[in-house]
Amino acid sequence: MTNILEHQLEITVDNKPLTPDEWAAEYAILPLKNMMFLPGILTPINVGREKPQKMIQNVRKDNGIIGVFCQKDINESDPGFDDLYPIGTAARIVNIEKEENGITIIVMGINRIRLRSITAKEPYLKGHFDPLPDISPAKSDKEYKEQLKSVREITIRMISEKMGLPDFVIDGISKSKDIQHLINLAFSAVNASIEEKQDLIATNDLKERMNKLLKLLDQDIQLLNIKADIRRKTQTEIDQQQREYFLKQEMKNIQEALGGSNHEIEIKDIKEKARKINFTPEQRKAFEKELQKLERLHPHSPDHSTQMEYVHTIVSLPWNIFTKDNFNLKRAKRVLDKDHFGLEKVKERILEHLAVLKLKGDMKSPIICLYGPPGVGKTSLGKSISESLNRKYVRMSLGGLHDEAEIRGHSRTYIGAMPGRIIRNLQKAGSANPVIILDEIDKVGQDYKGDPAAALLEVLDPEQNIAFHDNYIDIDFDLSKVLFIATANTLTTISQPLLDRMELIDVSGYIAEEKMEIACKHLIPNQLEAHGIPKNKFSISNKAILAIIESYTRESGVRELNKKIAKIMRKIARAIAEENPYPQKLEPENLYEYLGIIEFTKDKYEGNEYAGVVTGLAWTAVGGEILFIETSLSRGKDCKLTLTGNLGEVMKESAILSLEYIKSHAKTLGIPDEVFGKWNVHLHVPEGAIPKDGPSAGITMTVSMVSAFTQRKVRPHTAMTGEMTLRGKVLPVGGIKEKILAAKRAGITNIILCRENRRNIEEINDIYLSGLTFHYVEDITEVLGIALLEEKVKNPLEVI
Repeated sequence: MTNILEHQLEITVDNKPLTPDEWAAEYAILPLKNMMFLPGILTPINVGREKPQKMIQNVRKDNGIIGVFCQKDINESDPGFDDLYPIGTAARIVNIEKEENGITIIVMGINRIRLRSITAKEPYLKGHFDPLPDISPAKSDKEYKEQLKSVREITIRMISEKMGLPDFVIDGISKSKDIQHLINLAFSAVNASIEEKQDLIATNDLKERMNKLLKLLDQDIQLLNIKADIRRKTQTEIDQQQREYFLKQEMKNIQEALGGSNHEIEIKDIKEKARKINFTPEQRKAFEKELQKLERLHPHSPDHSTQMEYVHTIVSLPWNIFTKDNFNLKRAKRVLDKDHFGLEKVKERILEHLAVLKLKGDMKSPIICLYGPPGVGKTSLGKSISESLNRKYVRMSLGGLHDEAEIRGHSRTYIGAMPGRIIRNLQKAGSANPVIILDEIDKVGQDYKGDPAAALLEVLDPEQNIAFHDNYIDIDFDLSKVLFIATANTLTTISQPLLDRMELIDVSGYIAEEKMEIACKHLIPNQLEAHGIPKNKFSISNKAILAIIESYTRESGVRELNKKIAKIMRKIARAIAEENPYPQKLEPENLYEYLGIIEFTKDKYEGNEYAGVVTGLAWTAVGGEILFIETSLSRGKDCKLTLTGNLGEVMKESAILSLEYIKSHAKTLGIPDEVFGKWNVHLHVPEGAIPKDGPSAGITMTVSMVSAFTQRKVRPHTAMTGEMTLRGKVLPVGGIKEKILAAKRAGITNIILCRENRRNIEEINDIYLSGLTFHYVEDITEVLGIALLEEKVKNPLEVI
């Protein structure tokens, strides 16, 4: 295109207009694909099809005039009249050049034309066309002159930016006085669709054609501006990248001049750190092997950053670095007592460990598992233990853990590999003998990624953890000095091999008196400080604390109690900030204003006025509770047993067993055999929305049924718990302390237990046992003798 535009200034072409007789003649027609031009412009056209090539050769021999029209469909190989746009250009062939893919002709546009008809399709297209006139505006039209000026400026910019023409060509175009030539030149340079160009070429009025052209040129200029902006931004980015590259190279040269490259300096630092680490010979050998591998790697190698990160991890671990334990047993006891009220067994075990460590000087740390209901201080106890021992403290939550690699780490072959949580926590602690709390160990899961509980076996086994193997570190690490303390709410979900490796300590719930002490000594002072309330500005009376414990919380621990106290403090803090009146000392009568309506009613003993209603004791995840077993009789046959109250399978089996025992021992119990053929039995446990299960209600169910059949009263203020066999033997059950606390809360004074549970009672502090009388039994007949009175209930049912 550049050469053609130059030729327009240098070549003189015979471009005289045709006579009327010449316009009437038949001419060859050249169909073009995606191309259109106006008169007065030298245009190169590549001709590849066979028919047009034959036509060019014949026309060249004659006058060289052809009609050029654009095809509507570029895929049409043999177009006819309807396949061509109606407006085209009459042109004279100026030159023909042969090329490998056909021929290229140079044509000069003569006049705009309209296709009148096609007269022949063989051997090539022929037809008639009529010239179209150009209507020029008046010379005095100022608007037209401004349009022309705009077209000239835009055209010069476009062809200079698009085609990079020499200055003399640009200068020649700018000085040209040929208006039509200028418009046609702009037309050939503009980027527009065939439809837009066809509309423009079909416009006879030069001023209107100029308007349309200006719109197209304006669009094209906007595109040029966008492209120029993109080029400018790209160039800026490239310049910035080059600048950064040169600066980095310069910095590298400076570093080398000062004593080595960045890579070498980093390796030197690693070696310096490694010299100070107290590795075992095996550990040092493994580390040096990895360090040599890093030294051989080129800094730009893909493996370099991975290996560098690995070596940094190795030197950042606390290899044989231990904090000094504080063996002052009195101080340790003081710290434990200050932070936690009660928990005597746990404190005693920690002090025993300290005593042995003090005498022996070196001992593998025990693996302790504290289990009990939520909110009793299991997790916070770990922090107190670390403080009493003067060790670093790390908490590691295991709740919801499913991936074994979280414990053992990932192999370095994986992208993004890292050590397991154990090694990462030791790295964070900075010592090899911290106190690590394995929180919620009972909530560890397993899936296709492995079993984390199985990985914990190595961690928690004193015989194995002396050489714990993390997949990422790949060097054995000694965990034997770490004091692991696991916490759990229940032991049923922990695997037996894991339980065998831990020393289990039961952290049971608190009684109301203990909760009051904890609230006064810990919770209230902490909340006053947290809410910015001076101690002399507000307090809570003991009666109010007891009312909060009994009426607004139902838990074995103190977590919910702490929330209620925090709620009160927030309201008091607002009252102080707004300078509103508030009680200096909170009393029970103020609780409604600060905590709302009472949320829980105290479990109360319901008396012995009804036959078949017996009080049992149950264990739940939040502590002990009393439950009532109710039995009623209704007339029917075959003594059908109905069980309701959302009972589990084990509890249902206990009820069936109780009824069968009564049937087989009816004579001993004073129940005629014919009774079983006249009455159906319905046993119900209230609060049917709550699932209930377990064997510990066995003796309670039996007493309830016997009371219903005999209509005898149950001993007042009596509760019981124990499993029963088909022979009537009473078996021991668990959760004794929690059950005793529930009995005390409900006003129970007599408790019937299996004789084997006596050992559990003897381990309980006397403060929990005051006001209670325990009856130890071995057989159900003993239970019935204690629990049932000879006196019948008021208005007894005539069972016989």
